[in-house]
Amino acid sequence: MKEAAVVILNYNGEGMLRRFLPGVLAHSFFDVIVADNNSSDGSLELMKTHFSAVKLISLSENHGFSRGYNEVLEQLKGQYRYYILLNSDVEVSEKWDIQLVDWLRSHEAFSAVQPKILSQQDKFHFDYAGAGGGYIDRLGYPFCRGRVFGTLEKDHGQYDDEVEVDWVSGACYGVRADVYHDLGGFEADFFAHMEEIDLCWRMARKGWKLGYLGKVPVYHVGGGTLSRTSPFKTYLNFRNNLLMLSKNLTSGGFLKIMVFRVLLDAVAALQFVLSGKGKHAGQVIKAYCDFFKMQNRYDKQGALALKLPIQKASKEVTSIVLSYYIMGRRKYRDL
Repeated sequence: MKEAAVVILNYNGEGMLRRFLPGVLAHSFFDVIVADNNSSDGSLELMKTHFSAVKLISLSENHGFSRGYNEVLEQLKGQYRYYILLNSDVEVSEKWDIQLVDWLRSHEAFSAVQPKILSQQDKFHFDYAGAGGGYIDRLGYPFCRGRVFGTLEKDHGQYDDEVEVDWVSGACYGVRADVYHDLGGFEADFFAHMEEIDLCWRMARKGWKLGYLGKVPVYHVGGGTLSRTSPFKTYLNFRNNLLMLSKNLTSGGFLKIMVFRVLLDAVAALQFVLSGKGKHAGQVIKAYCDFFKMQNRYDKQGALALKLPIQKASKEVTSIVLSYYIMGRRKYRDL
């Protein structure tokens, strides 16, 4: 069995592969594998003509991020001890992959670890996806050190540490292959967005910890497959967050949270309308409708038995929404 593989899931990312794959190959110690989600652009031709030495796995249809990675990693099962999942729009740094794997080797209680994720467009600031480590407030909203909603902190070494987190970013993280497979991988119904947070929560339910390694920087473009301004992205974020909470909390705990969540999400929908983003408001409503159709699909026995709190690694934040929008606390240190 080999030690590790860097696995990049691509969908219509020809430009990102052309731009960032050479750097990944130059700076990576372990095998690099590109999996294609049935792209309709020139991705496959690019791989065949410019990167023919890289192992390519072609999927028959676009399975999305969640099922796509599940399909690919199932094909790699038993071949590697660790996977490093990497978005195609990420610029890596020297020895990035071996540092992540070495950290997991030396921290046996941890199942996954992410690096420091900075913006590729502005390398002095943190990125939206993961930033300085991911956390969850008491109402189930995720946030990061270095990025709270639209406020991105400047990086001056404040998060160059090693800490336990609530979740690691799907843009780039290392994970124990056996843990990934034992838990069934990502929740396929999510398609994309928050699937990594749900997986991390399930890891925590099994007693695993999640880590952040701040001495390893990577640089993320973001929105390479689905723009941050896309109404569909709004839909996925709201729907999948509700599904994640329903799956991983006790029924009583979930109902208590929903009293506040419905109100806050209604305010968010109203804010979309007032800011001229009516399509996004409609997607919030659609997200709730589809959530109620889907919520009974999942086995909740693990959540009922363990009764884990919604937040375990970070300092307690009751509501990141109220802290940010009402109290004006824009940075992690002020929460």
